[in-house]
Parts: sequence; C-alpha cells; structure tokens
Amino acid sequence: MPVVRDLRVLLRLRDFRNLLAVRLLSQAADGVYQVALATYVVFSPEKQTSPGAIASAMAVLLLPYSVIGPFAGVLLDRWRRRQVFLYGNLLRAFLACITGMLIVVHVPDWIFYASALSVTAVNRFVLAGLAASLPHVVGPDQLVTANALSPTAGTLAATAGGGLAFLVRILAADSNAIVVLVAAAFYLCSALVSLRLAIGLLGPDHPPGATHPSITEGVVLTVKGMTEGLRHLASRKEAAQALSAMTMMRFCYGALTVTLLMLCRYSWSDNEADGLALLGMAVGASAAGFFAAAVVTPWLVGRLGTLGWITACSATAAVLVPALGLFFTFGPMLVAAFVLGLATQGAKIATDTVIQSRIDDDYRGRVFSVYDVLFNVAFVGAAAVSSLMLPADGRSVVLILGVAALYAATAVLLSRRTRRFTGGTSQR
Repeated sequence: MPVVRDLRVLLRLRDFRNLLAVRLLSQAADGVYQVALATYVVFSPEKQTSPGAIASAMAVLLLPYSVIGPFAGVLLDRWRRRQVFLYGNLLRAFLACITGMLIVVHVPDWIFYASALSVTAVNRFVLAGLAASLPHVVGPDQLVTANALSPTAGTLAATAGGGLAFLVRILAADSNAIVVLVAAAFYLCSALVSLRLAIGLLGPDHPPGATHPSITEGVVLTVKGMTEGLRHLASRKEAAQALSAMTMMRFCYGALTVTLLMLCRYSWSDNEADGLALLGMAVGASAAGFFAAAVVTPWLVGRLGTLGWITACSATAAVLVPALGLFFTFGPMLVAAFVLGLATQGAKIATDTVIQSRIDDDYRGRVFSVYDVLFNVAFVGAAAVSSLMLPADGRSVVLILGVAALYAATAVLLSRRTRRFTGGTSQR
C-alpha cells in the first residue's frame, strides 16, 4: 500500500524519528498530567468535589490553548525550536514536581491551580513548535504523510498516557502525587531526546538582513490577523455555519462531560476507586466513538455532504441524549458516551474539511486560530454553566433536556442551510 510505503520512508529519516519521539513522550506526559489533575480534583478522598471545581480544572487544562495559542508563533519565530523543546520540557518537568508537592501538602486550591496552569501554558509552545518544525525534517513531497502521522501518533500517545495514569491511580491508593511525578518523568525524557536534534536544525530560518516586528507589534498583528480571519469567515457562509454548529456541539459535549464526572463520583459508586474505574470505562467508550467517526465519516460525507453529516450527527445526539441520559444509570450513559464521541468527532472532521476547502489559503491559518479558540472556550463555558445547574449528584433533568434542545436547534438550522446548497454548489 502507498501509505505503508510512505510511512516506512519517513521512519528511515533519523531527524524525523527523533522529532516524533519528542512529540510522543511530550504528549504522553500531557495525557498523564491531565488525568492526574482531573482525578485529584474529582476523585480525591479528602476533597468534596463540586461542579465548580470541575469547571476550574477544565479552565486550567484548556484556556491556555485558547489565550496563548494564537500568540505562540510570535515568540516561536524568534526562539530556536530545538531549545523550546529542551527548556520547555525541562520547565514542565520541574513545574510538575512542584504540583506533586502541592498535592502532598494540601495547599489552597488557587495555588494548586496556578501551578497546574503554568504546566499547561508551556505545553502550547511545545505543540506549536512541533508543528512548525516538521518541514525541517521531511521533504516537501513527504509533508502530507508526515502531517497525518505525527498528530495522530501524538493523540494516541496522550491517550496511552491517560490510560497509564488511570492504572497507576487505581493500583496505588492516594497516588495523585505519584501520577504527577510519572508525568514529570515523561517530560524529562522528552527534553533529553530533543538533545539528539541539532540546535539549528528546526529553525526558524532568518535570511540575512531580515527584520522582524517587536513582540508588541507581533501581538498587535496577531489580533489584527484574527479579526481579518473572522471577517473572511463571515463571507464564507458554509464554513461559518459549520464552525458555529461545531462550537455549539462542543458546548453540549462539555456540559455532558461534567455531568458524567459528577455521576461517576457520587451517584454510581460508593468510593473514589470505583468511581474512577467507571470514568475510565466511559472515557474508553467515548474514545471508541472517536475512532469510529474516523472510519465512517469519509464514507458518510461522500453521501450526505459535510453540512449534511454534521446535521445528522447533531440530530442523532438530540434524540439519544434524553433517551439514554434521563435514566441516569451507567449502562445507557456508556452507550451515550460512545454515540456522543462519534457525533462530536464526526462533526469536527467535517468542519475541518469545510474550512480547509472553503477558506482561502491566505486566511486559513487565521481562521483555524479562531476555530481553536472557539473550540476550547465552548468547552470551558459549558463547564461553567453546568456548575451553576448541576446538583452534587449530577442528576439534572433540566440540563439533559437543555442540551438535547441545543442539539436539535443546531440540526434544524443546519438542515435549512443544507437545503440551500442542494442542487447548487456541492458541499464536499
């Protein structure tokens, strides 16, 4: 198969292998650290978890991606990227150790969150640097395959890291600090592997005599660029419609995630270990839905069109969320986790496709920056809203019906848009 052949060629490239190893170790550490943070907030015996605490944890995990993400390139265009991987991962290893110490000594929550926020903020620079470095280790004709392999492998590494964290947390009692130290060890290994790359290999390449705007000017240009991206997006109605729908579906998914966490913690288990095991199964079911979406989405987009498939995903969720969620029992919720994983990821793949095909290349990066902000802010916003609506045991009929109504409204609005495209411009 051509894909297998291309992968074999890539893996023969020493610098690509080293860069991929940096990514795998770094993202595995991210998976461990994020699960450690979530389980400490939700499943620690000494803490009385509330939806507000969960919302705070999600803000720590996701807001750096939204606030710092668009501006990361301003500094990455000035710093040697190999050094970003080295010092960034060393810094994260150190900060993760500090977080572990804070867990042991039971400091006030704001100090713990400040430490955790520092770790996730540095992560944004590392991930952006990995993407920017790839053209320096593969040829132009190999870039598409490399772009497909690297992020996918990184996601799998993060998932594996999260699974390892769950395992350590279940096997070792009161092990939140130990899990954080495991993440620190992975960060350290990623830093050490980066030493196998030459300092100047990954750029940035500055031609002689080239000048760059100051950091302040760079920030201003970034804000201006995102504004221009929004204006261009508004002129591309199909892409704007898909992105709006994806933002709403991400909001719904976030609200249901907080509900699931509270149910696992207080309704379905008598102790933290059992609750954590149930959460692990639910996360696995959602991950299976993500994988299923990757398999079926190309085929269904070919038949329904991109907006048609997003509509189908949202409509399916609108029907199944109340049908399965109002039981507030684990079995139906496990099925719901799979279905929502499939629907959310299927819609995201279709939205990515719409933006890539409908947005002019000159604006595509700026629109994806807007997309990244909306994607994460919607999830954090959902957690904040849920914290105001959910009782301690996570059983809220109002929230379930409200989420179903949002899914239904999204499907109805999209179906009207889809009919406008029928017989006209192809949605594919």
